[in-house]
Amino acid sequence: MTLELFNTMGRRKEVFHPIHKEYVGIYCCGPTVYDYQHIGNLRTYIFEDILLRILHFNGYSVKHVMNITDVGHLTSDADVGEDKLMRSIRKLGLDPSVETMLALAKKYEIRFFEDCAKLNIITPTVICKASEHVPDMIEFIKRIEKMEYTYPTSVGLIFNSRKFVDYTKLAKLNLDNQKAGARVKIDPERKNPSDFALWVSNQPSHIMQWDSPWGRGFPGWHIECSAMSIKYLGDQFDIHCGGIDHIPVHHTNEIAQSESATGKKWVNYWLHGEFLVLDKEKMSKSQGSFIILEDIESKKINPLAYRYMCLTAHYRSALSFSWKNLEMAQQAYMSLKNRVQLAKDKSGTPNPKLKEEFSMQFLKYINSDMNLPQALGLVWTMLKSDLNGEEKLALVSQFDQVLGLNLIEEEFISEEAENLIKAREKAREEKNWQKSDMIRDQLQEMGVLIEDTPKGTRWKLIQN
Repeated sequence: MTLELFNTMGRRKEVFHPIHKEYVGIYCCGPTVYDYQHIGNLRTYIFEDILLRILHFNGYSVKHVMNITDVGHLTSDADVGEDKLMRSIRKLGLDPSVETMLALAKKYEIRFFEDCAKLNIITPTVICKASEHVPDMIEFIKRIEKMEYTYPTSVGLIFNSRKFVDYTKLAKLNLDNQKAGARVKIDPERKNPSDFALWVSNQPSHIMQWDSPWGRGFPGWHIECSAMSIKYLGDQFDIHCGGIDHIPVHHTNEIAQSESATGKKWVNYWLHGEFLVLDKEKMSKSQGSFIILEDIESKKINPLAYRYMCLTAHYRSALSFSWKNLEMAQQAYMSLKNRVQLAKDKSGTPNPKLKEEFSMQFLKYINSDMNLPQALGLVWTMLKSDLNGEEKLALVSQFDQVLGLNLIEEEFISEEAENLIKAREKAREEKNWQKSDMIRDQLQEMGVLIEDTPKGTRWKLIQN
């Protein structure tokens, strides 16, 4: 069954055809490690993880490259303001040094991958830090300069966006309607409002700087993704991913500088994830409206319940976040795992034809531009079907290769249920039989059946 992906470049579904027979090359824009990643960021990485899992499910080998931005990303995506890491150092009152900057970046990088592990996000094949690839960026900028797409200003080396005729093709921009904005105000020598910096010089207050043919300075944010993706995946590769906020500036600039340097189409498929929205606004660190994974865990919510919540909405649809929605997702996730445990009795008559139908339907959903809401719904339908337990468990194991929800684990009950079981045991020790029976009935309503045996209290899951 063919895999179809929605290509942002053409605004349509396209059948996926990889460039190489040996592997699929994917580049995903990684975190700027100046703070913890909020759960809106993490939604994007969950969507990208699902994409990788679907490719694996379809039999492809994948070379997945992700960058870590630890230098060069200014407080505006459009070359304006101070470096995000420098701002973080200033807010924390830390010593402004290269060592402090790298240590802070490392702290947030470690935390990012810890969060990814809790969310069952597969580690990329290649993780590349911007600060460790500046020589590669300088060499790549030389390629762009050789093709005569650049000009110097007192701020640095600038890319001439008007000279690249396809500059507007990803974001469908209308450059004629653009007005001189912040970039031009800070650099009046720029020829066009959409022009952007490849190399920034003449900023002695910036902490991390390198020597270059254009003066001592640091790379613009956009150049790192072009230089590092091409270093590890070649001048042309299959898929580039990121959030939709990357489309109008970052990814547009990446395409312009990459294709002007190579003279080739750079990426075949562009995939973008929608926002996680909070009170009708996207979650944003800059606005102070963000929630991190630790906040979820502090409320006794399993991180995989958040992953489950993300799978209930299509990656190209905005997902509304509220604590109530997340608590409902936790309950649904727990109920789903409980149903999987109930299938372990393996009773029933085998039905290989029905099993195959479920398997093919699941593949159809995930291969239709990653339709995870329908795929997740199918799992519920399958667990309620007449398949026997062995067949259900086999399908759950198969489907969870894509879902990544750890559905086949040992018995799973909530912390609330565990505490009630302990309270009931204490009540029995105190011979408070009325309280013991009341707790037993409460647990039964939660789908947990209590059995008192000579070896102690045991429990098992029952249908809600």
